[in-house]
Amino acid sequence: MHAYRSHTCADLNISHVGAAVRLSGWVHRVRDHGGLLFIDLRDHYGITQVLCDPDSPVFAQVEKVRSEWCIRIDGEVKARDASLVNAKIPTGEIEVFIRDIEVLGAAKELPLMVFGDQEYPEETRLRYRFLDLRRDAMQRNMVLRSDVVASMRKRMWDKGFREYQTPIITASSPEGARDFLVPSRLHPGKFYALPQAPQQFKQLLMVSGFDKYFQIAPCFRDEDPRADRSPTDFYQLDMEMSFVTQQDVFDTISPVIAGVFEEFGGGRKVDAAGDWPQISYKDAALWYGTDKPDLRNPIKMQIVSEHFAGSGFAIFAKLLEQDGTQIRAIPAPGGGSRKFCDRMNAFAQKEGLPGMGYIFWREAEGGMEAAGPLAKNIGPERTEAIRQQLGLGVGDAAFFLGGKPKQFEAVAGKARTVIGEELNLTDKDRFAFAWIVDFPIYEQDAETGKIDFEHNPFSMPQGGMDALLGDPLAVRGFQYDLACNGYELVSGAIRNHKPEIMFKAFEIAGYGKDEVEKRFGGMVNAFQYGAPPHGGCAAGIDRIVMLLADEANIREVILFPMNQRAEDLMMGAPSEPLSQQLMELNLRVIPQE
Repeated sequence: MHAYRSHTCADLNISHVGAAVRLSGWVHRVRDHGGLLFIDLRDHYGITQVLCDPDSPVFAQVEKVRSEWCIRIDGEVKARDASLVNAKIPTGEIEVFIRDIEVLGAAKELPLMVFGDQEYPEETRLRYRFLDLRRDAMQRNMVLRSDVVASMRKRMWDKGFREYQTPIITASSPEGARDFLVPSRLHPGKFYALPQAPQQFKQLLMVSGFDKYFQIAPCFRDEDPRADRSPTDFYQLDMEMSFVTQQDVFDTISPVIAGVFEEFGGGRKVDAAGDWPQISYKDAALWYGTDKPDLRNPIKMQIVSEHFAGSGFAIFAKLLEQDGTQIRAIPAPGGGSRKFCDRMNAFAQKEGLPGMGYIFWREAEGGMEAAGPLAKNIGPERTEAIRQQLGLGVGDAAFFLGGKPKQFEAVAGKARTVIGEELNLTDKDRFAFAWIVDFPIYEQDAETGKIDFEHNPFSMPQGGMDALLGDPLAVRGFQYDLACNGYELVSGAIRNHKPEIMFKAFEIAGYGKDEVEKRFGGMVNAFQYGAPPHGGCAAGIDRIVMLLADEANIREVILFPMNQRAEDLMMGAPSEPLSQQLMELNLRVIPQE
């Protein structure tokens, strides 16, 4: 017999009755039934009930074991009494009488329990992640992650892609986030960088003639933490293709993403890949207040400025006299009660706004009437025009926000989400996808007037060089994101592969030719030797698994994540280097005052 096990804790069933077996695993829980000891023995695969009575020669040893001790037992498989069968587990028809036991690893008093669903502070869970990961939910999440990655790989290979590995130590480049720098021992005073993404390398692969590339790629960005983002590193399904248009990229990656969600979505509805809408960045901001809309919520915001211009509602009327302002309405079908309207007004105040105007429609003598302070101020004609524009009726409401869109869009987007959830308009049993397209390449700082890149600087501008010779703020890129249920899952672009267009694009953002050559010298040089048109995208694996696992926090699907302060409490990172290490690197730490 094997030194540790003849079977796993998920293998045994009624056909094994009478067999002598050996199991190894962790003590999930111990139950004392009047001198008869029951142990739920757990390994990665499942749970088997084992038991010991006072007549056993090892009873005294079995009595000593506690939760999360790692043990080996030898025993005989017995059938459970029909009334004691546990149909919830595969091994529920049998139990194993212990004949011998060996303690493989005793456990100290536990800082957190593996058995049960007790909640623990995140700091405790991350400090003792090796225990936290023993929990059933965490085991399921990590197996799901592994299976998702395997499925992605297979689907990409089936589409004619090969996987290539790009460097982990590279040069620093401005790609939208802070680099993690790595000091060089061989070149004192110089630094490598961990790649924010394989961006330049995958483009160079296209110049090298490989045509199709993908990689399950680690990416490193020194970012501020959020619930849906790791502050240090993450993984993405990275891909690039030559001689393709934007639509070709969509047609390639959409079935891969849809297939993964269909395979692991637990029966939830997945929008068919061929039906995913393409929504411009401008329209997404208008309709949803965000460039990663949740289309499970049917609410679309609309501009209703004309109905308030010159109206009796002085706040909005005066606001509209300023340049660049508008009034936007959020329809709320079924929200037509003062109680709900007051609740949403309070929500706006919590978000830092003075409030949120509203109108709701209710039954009245002769049909229907509009209610609320706004309705009284603007009069019945304007109110009726708003109702017709929004397609609302009795029992419905509308909420209004005004100002410069950039100032209120984020709150409007949140309000839309809250309204959808509170009124049960959002379909929770669905994965809804949308391609967001036509991203602006540039943005202007409101205070300094400086033009800078708003999104990926390597995107090909729509219209090429001609577009760059006009108004920079009007330039749109062949750049796209895939949104799902309010999260950005995929980001990509058709790349700028022409040096003269690249130099011009960076010049507009204040980067001279010398600086571009210094920062992107390898890629710029390569583009002068017959670069093909190419494009691709990257899908965030951690975020995809988070959605599939129905988790709200990305740390629930990462084996050993950092905490919110980008600290690894288990391994003690970041840590102070040894003096010898600093000397070898020719570095000195300057204390912060």
